[in-house]
Amino acid sequence: MASHIERRKFLAALGGAAAAWPWPFATRAQQSGLPPRVGYIRAGTPNNDQVREEFVRGMRDLGYVEGHNVAYEFRHYGDDVESIHSLIGDLLRAKVDVIVVGGTAAVRAAQRATQSIPIVMGAAADPLESGLIAGLARPGGNTTGLSLLSTELAVKRLQLLKEVMPQAVRIAILQQPANPAHSLFIKEIESSTGVLGLSYRILQARGSEDFEPSFASMRAWQADAVSVLDDATFIASRAAMAAAAARHRLPLICGVREMSEAGCLFSYSVSVKDMWYRSAGFVDKILKGAKPSDLPVQQGTKFEFVVNLKTARALSFDVSPILLARADEVIE
Repeated sequence: MASHIERRKFLAALGGAAAAWPWPFATRAQQSGLPPRVGYIRAGTPNNDQVREEFVRGMRDLGYVEGHNVAYEFRHYGDDVESIHSLIGDLLRAKVDVIVVGGTAAVRAAQRATQSIPIVMGAAADPLESGLIAGLARPGGNTTGLSLLSTELAVKRLQLLKEVMPQAVRIAILQQPANPAHSLFIKEIESSTGVLGLSYRILQARGSEDFEPSFASMRAWQADAVSVLDDATFIASRAAMAAAAARHRLPLICGVREMSEAGCLFSYSVSVKDMWYRSAGFVDKILKGAKPSDLPVQQGTKFEFVVNLKTARALSFDVSPILLARADEVIE
């Protein structure tokens, strides 16, 4: 009910935002003599941001060369969601022409900060159900981009878990309380755990300092595995998460492939690198005069199932050859 109310408020605000749009950017750039300025904000740091290079490569393939016909303003909020608002303020003061954002919490913060500057979602979990857009075909407002089908994928991972660990009955769910999409994930999981013969318990981690106590609680509850909900801050702190889970001998079930590379037992999701590469196409269209409200939101299409056999061996799990044959990649 709350999401529907929020969406109605969102729809009511669309008209004024669209009317005030400063189009096109190409004309503005010609008049000012300056290249368009693209803001970029997501979790992690410049050193562990696995998709920034893909976004820049996508822009380069479309003819945008930094220092020549485009300028970038990069910001990273690590795993500190409280810093998102101030970093977006930095981008607004830098007078960016478009903001490319990763993570549901960051997209929502950007929307609260501006209704005039276009926002491109590099990857956001179920933006329609989260109330970030009015519709997939016509998102409305100043936001468009790419969507992760995270709720459906969270259930699919539990189904894969039962194939990997048929004996599993207790599943801990790791939630980021600052992620507004996670309530949708949990609702979907609730409806499927009974069918799969699973009981679950939800624990939260707002930052990497919460991993150790959360995993200690999961081990005390005798969890068989941990389902990690998709979140940009979890991806950013994946190495610390995997290390803490290993200390408590808890297998992690994750989303993106980078999580498996860090030590999750397996991951299943769309390729976020592919999505961020494709997000450059939205920026290109907007800089050439398209309105975000008219650009349909696209969904991830390149799915990846990655099994970390090294983790499985460390935890004394036998992964069936049939399941390994289905994997897109096996980490030895």
